[in-house]
This record gives sequence, C-alpha cells and structure tokens, in this order.
Amino acid sequence: MSTAVSDALLEPTRRPVAVETLTDVIDAEVADKSGLGGAAVKAGYAAAKKLGGNFVTSATDRLLPQFASALDPFWATKGESSFGSHLAAQPDAAADALLAVTDAKAANTSHGSAAKVYGSLRGKAKGHVVAALPRLGAAVESLVP
Repeated sequence: MSTAVSDALLEPTRRPVAVETLTDVIDAEVADKSGLGGAAVKAGYAAAKKLGGNFVTSATDRLLPQFASALDPFWATKGESSFGSHLAAQPDAAADALLAVTDAKAANTSHGSAAKVYGSLRGKAKGHVVAALPRLGAAVESLVP
C-alpha cells in the first residue's frame, strides 16, 4: 500500500489516469458554478481551454508532481476518515497548499495569456478550491491503492 499521494499519482502507469481523473474534477467543479462568480469562473476556464487544445489537461499533468507533494502531508494524517472529509476539515491549510503550487507557476510562466486569466480569477480562487476539496479528496482517494 502506498503511503504517499505522490508515489501513487506519479507512478508511470497510473499517472495518465490520475491526470484524466483530476481534469474531470476540474471540469465538474467549473460546471457546478453558478451566479456572477460562476460565470466569471466559466469564462476564465473557457479562455484557458482556448489557449491550446488540451491546455487544462497538459497543465494538470505538468503540475501533478507539485500538487501531489502538496497533498502528501494531508494524506499522511488522514487516519480512517475519507480524504475528502479530511481535506474539508482543514480547508484553509489544504487550499493554501494547493494554491501555492498554482501561484508559483503563474509567477514564473512565459505564457502571458494564461497568467492573465489566472490573475483575473485568483482573488476568489481560495473559495473555489475550498468548495472542491471533498470532490478532489474523493478523486485522489480513488487513485491511491
């Protein structure tokens, strides 16, 4: 049994499934958004998808090692609870750990359009990440043996 999210998600035969599963989580979270804030997220996501045919999937794959490492400490302390519940029980810490990954990438990207889209959405990102924690945790848990 793997004791680290990074070991499981980055294992070469499992990684493509992990990327697909996590991209599906992103798609579902965006689809569930409503209201004016949701419209902004949907517009930003549509813009990101137009940056390249598989921009979101490619970005998920590129950032997977950092995201997995950010989740490792949470996995190590989850005990018997579901990973989604465990993440949701510490929303600030979990969201901050994940956003640190995207913040670092956005600060160092040469893709100006992507940085602009990210910057336009970053102000409300923590709330969206917190809302996604249960779904993200369930998806990760399904990928870790």
